[in-house]
Amino acid sequence: MWQDDRPIYLQIRDIIVVRILDNVHGDGPLPSVRALAAELDVNPLTVAKAYQELQIAGLVVAKKGVGLYVESGARQALLKSERAAFLESEWPRIKRRIAQLGLAPEDLFAQA
Repeated sequence: MWQDDRPIYLQIRDIIVVRILDNVHGDGPLPSVRALAAELDVNPLTVAKAYQELQIAGLVVAKKGVGLYVESGARQALLKSERAAFLESEWPRIKRRIAQLGLAPEDLFAQA
């Protein structure tokens, strides 16, 4: 499950980012450190470091005695940054592959 070339806490961070983008938790709390560590079968300190990264980035907020919550506006901010990252790093490779295969836009949309 885990990629060897990247720290696990960053991979966990990415999992949480996807969940925020997919609005999995809505306005409710994020899983506790222990619950997420058990779900992913990792050390709780690793999950805590991932959550800390998200707090530093302003995407989640800790509410004393209640838990961690997605910060207001975090999903919109993530959509903006993830779209930019996709267009910069992933899209050029995909675009080259589409051209290499001689696919037209209608070919792609016909399969969607």
